Amino acid sequence: MSGNVTSLFRGTAAHSPSMAALTRESGEAGAGPVDFCIPCNPYFPTPAMFEEMAGRLRDIITYYPSGADTITAELCGLLELPPQCVAMGNGSTELITWIDHLLVRDSLAVPVPTFGRWTDQPMETGKRVDMFPLQESAGFALDLARYAEFVRARGTRTVVICNPNNPDGGYLHKQALVQFMDAMADRDLVVIDESFLEFADAEAEPSVVREAMLRPNVVVLRSLGKNFGLHGIRFGYLVANPALAGRVRAMLPKWNLNSFAEHVVFMLRDHGPEYAQSLHQVRRDRLEMAGRLSALPGLTVYPSQGNFLFVRLPVGAEGTVVRDRMLTEHRILVRECGNKIGSSSRFLRLVVRPQVDVHRLVSGLEQVLYGSRRGAAVPGPATGTGYSSGTAAVDRLVSETNGAGMRALAAQSAGPPGLAAAPAAGTGMPLPAAVPVAPAAATVGPMPMPVPAPQQVPRPAPVPQPAPYPGPVPVPHPAPAPRPTPDPVPPPAPAPYPAPAPAPAAAAPYSVPAGPTPPGVPARGGLTAAQVRGTDGLESVPAGGRPASRGWPDPAGMGRTG
Repeated sequence: MSGNVTSLFRGTAAHSPSMAALTRESGEAGAGPVDFCIPCNPYFPTPAMFEEMAGRLRDIITYYPSGADTITAELCGLLELPPQCVAMGNGSTELITWIDHLLVRDSLAVPVPTFGRWTDQPMETGKRVDMFPLQESAGFALDLARYAEFVRARGTRTVVICNPNNPDGGYLHKQALVQFMDAMADRDLVVIDESFLEFADAEAEPSVVREAMLRPNVVVLRSLGKNFGLHGIRFGYLVANPALAGRVRAMLPKWNLNSFAEHVVFMLRDHGPEYAQSLHQVRRDRLEMAGRLSALPGLTVYPSQGNFLFVRLPVGAEGTVVRDRMLTEHRILVRECGNKIGSSSRFLRLVVRPQVDVHRLVSGLEQVLYGSRRGAAVPGPATGTGYSSGTAAVDRLVSETNGAGMRALAAQSAGPPGLAAAPAAGTGMPLPAAVPVAPAAATVGPMPMPVPAPQQVPRPAPVPQPAPYPGPVPVPHPAPAPRPTPDPVPPPAPAPYPAPAPAPAAAAPYSVPAGPTPPGVPARGGLTAAQVRGTDGLESVPAGGRPASRGWPDPAGMGRTG
């Protein structure tokens, strides 16, 4: 297997190889490697549920499933959602594809790094994708006010936010997201991807599905495979006002959901408590795993509200080498993030798993990163950072600029601090004035990480940058910047967003409405609060009714018992 590992990963540029491909390549009977790559729930379904499915396997795979409307109605009864506001798909990627084809007119904005289909899918259909870079020096936190400014400056018509974000697990509080949705009321579409929200515990009710149904241009995307630990079944759903949800639902095939999906959905009503307990255990494991990983020398662990952790490898470690050695020497599969836009091979995304697996992961990383020095991925103290991989240049650049990259070095050479930089070539948009940032040798990220002695790097001449949104710019006498830490309580309400107003003609040629829908007035195509509660002809349960679900709260606080 070791000789073919690199070719396996090169053959799947968008992701890692499937577990089936890795198992076939190994030539060994039994299970594949320990999976720290695919983010799912290791505690659900329960062993008893798997036994029940195994006992009915012949019938499940022999016969057609019910139509999608029947399966969707059952799910809506479980989640207490109006079926008119829901569309189920064969995985979230199918829904992303139809959102792109039906609802995205010409342009889409998305923070990066994030889930790759939000950048790749629109580009495949010729849309303009405006990528808003999340700054490593800020812990990859998304500043919603600056993102809104970016959207208006670019004139982007569709806006995407993943909450929590993949791969870093960054989280946005519900109040801030609702304010952002209202500020974007003049856009064609706002998509909130909540695929990993079930694993968050920062708020009791973090979802915006209820708010989405009241707005004319908001779609919330949710996953079932990730939450239930069943990626192979391929099922997920979106929630929106009836007009938007109906457009997507009308295009889906009648049998786009398979018999496994139907069987699982109809099993869930009797297993709510087990599901809630599984989420609670994943959250506990996330804390334990973050503590174990942050104890490794030089490893940076970023705060996460997902069921995965985003880590920055120590200086000198190349992610592809670490990934391949972990697989071939320790039979552990990790997600190297060099093929994610806005990331690099210095980062890994590691799925939260039980403690016994985490012990094996940490042991393997210790051997690969710091083992016998001749084979270690991290150079020893005597070698400094004189390694030959391309990562060395990235390390020195990050150390010199606190994560701001070539733009910061160019700004340093452009003139004295405090003066606004010249407009970026071809954009007509001036760069902001220099602002204080942390010293070059300061720790980057939320966890301690040793930093090598400063390297002498030739300072390049100013280079015009086409990116519309600059990073922080260092000055001769910087002040230390606070390190990002997880906020255990909801932050104060941010400053109000400005009312939607027409962007400059050069940036956005489209006319803009005067403002968002007034409070208390149902948006065009949306629902009133009474309708959302199930009155006025919108049923929240299938016709004929079913017994009340056991242990399944509404999706705004789904699975948050215990």
